[in-house]
Amino acid sequence: MRRIALLSAAVTFAIAGLCTQVRAQESGLPDIGSSARELLTPAQEREYGAMMLAQLRHYDYLLEDPLINSWLDTLGTRLAAASDRPRQPFTFFMMRQRQINAFATLGGYIGVNVGLVLAAEREDEVAAVMSHEIAHVTQLHVLRGVERAQRDQLPILLAMLGAIVAAQAAGGNSADDAAQAAMVSAMGLIQQRQIDYTRSNESEADRLGIQTLARSQYDPDAMADFFAKMQARSRSNRAGYDGPAPDYLLTHPVTTTRISEAKARAEQIERNTVVATTSTPNASRSERIPRNGYSLGDDDRGLSNPLLPSALRLSGYALSGGDTGLFGYARERMRVLSAESPRDAIAEYERLAKAAPLDEGQRYGLALARMRANQPGVAAPVFAELLERHPGHLWLSLALAEADSQGGKAAAADARFEALLRQMPTNRSVALTYARALSERNTVEAGKRAQAVLRPLLGASSEDAVFQQVFARACEIAGDPIRAGEAYAEAAYLGGRPEQALVQLNTLKSKPELDYYARARIEARIAAITPTVLELRRQGVKDEDLRKR
Repeated sequence: MRRIALLSAAVTFAIAGLCTQVRAQESGLPDIGSSARELLTPAQEREYGAMMLAQLRHYDYLLEDPLINSWLDTLGTRLAAASDRPRQPFTFFMMRQRQINAFATLGGYIGVNVGLVLAAEREDEVAAVMSHEIAHVTQLHVLRGVERAQRDQLPILLAMLGAIVAAQAAGGNSADDAAQAAMVSAMGLIQQRQIDYTRSNESEADRLGIQTLARSQYDPDAMADFFAKMQARSRSNRAGYDGPAPDYLLTHPVTTTRISEAKARAEQIERNTVVATTSTPNASRSERIPRNGYSLGDDDRGLSNPLLPSALRLSGYALSGGDTGLFGYARERMRVLSAESPRDAIAEYERLAKAAPLDEGQRYGLALARMRANQPGVAAPVFAELLERHPGHLWLSLALAEADSQGGKAAAADARFEALLRQMPTNRSVALTYARALSERNTVEAGKRAQAVLRPLLGASSEDAVFQQVFARACEIAGDPIRAGEAYAEAAYLGGRPEQALVQLNTLKSKPELDYYARARIEARIAAITPTVLELRRQGVKDEDLRKR
């Protein structure tokens, strides 16, 4: 019986762990009277999602770069606004892993691996995967999966225990083997249920994702194109030509039927829409417009505007959208920042150059890798040449300013940064890049200027770990230890270290130079963080660094 209890506990924990899997999904029926929403409130979902993000940050799984985050957020927000639940809040984040994968979890948190972007040939394919994950959230697949897993837990556990008891009663040397077999069978049943849920809901996510793509002015064929690419890579991997299968295929099994269905849905949209192109002397824009009253979505929802005539009805697709024009630069920036070292990134570009001449995005990436390898003099001319071809390009302008600053040309760098700041005073990428460049000079004057650059964003950055870290460093070198301590504590909390944040705040609270307002801020944060730390301690979880003291 003791062995039974141990096995029961082990399987209970295993089954409970499965409740967090984002692919435990059931049938794609309409959400009529579903109790999934009663399982967790939206606020609880967001809380769990934020906790997960903090832990990913703590273990350095995230790729947090202002420009990449801006590109991903622009892409994701555009798709989310064109989904069937445009008011659903989403948080999009990039994982630095080179494996091909993407996932959605509670609270609208959607992660994309660098490897997926590197495998894509165009932004439409990344948008296709993201729209698919958005559909998993809007259709409550994640919540339904958790609900169903909890409902399945007791019957499966009881069936397994019955098999174990029968095996023990039979006695003999085979009892332990039978108990193990019963446990494996139960786990296999759970896994099969999860696969069934996945298959039943993947089609629904594909269908809604393609509609979202079209509404956002992306190519609806992109989903089938990416699936075909994954299928081809899977065949190559099975033949032993290209390493293990992409992680994406483990949670998103791709079949010929699924590809055919995606193509058929895209063809239906294309048959009932026309592409209108508007050209100016400097640019052109193409938009997919429904014809004959056809809606790009099954819900036929319209956009109402009291200022428009009542007879005018606009179908529910995004009025602005499509390729951001930054995909090539974003992909190459990810290639550099996810490499093991700048030297490895340079070697990767040298291999690419042997196969074909580098395009503009790859030249930008190679120059970025050289700048990160402390070769700003080599990188700056490349950035300048590209910027001459694309005047006003933000990514190139920031890269050239960074190269000037790193190369000792502080006046030229500051002139570029200040010009960008005047154009975009609250742009996160400009402010953070400029503040980092100033902080590297390690002077009080530079620190105060960095503080001034960041201060307009302070109110909206309470949950921005990167901002808090940069602001803390700026305050530190500017001679403002109280503000620096607060920001460092906030960065620790957002990085999954609430106990460390609490220790830092309590230390800061004891400083005699605190004024009334600073003390009030610190005491408020201590009161907010303390319950989280107490709960972690109750569960036996303690900060690793504090434990070593």
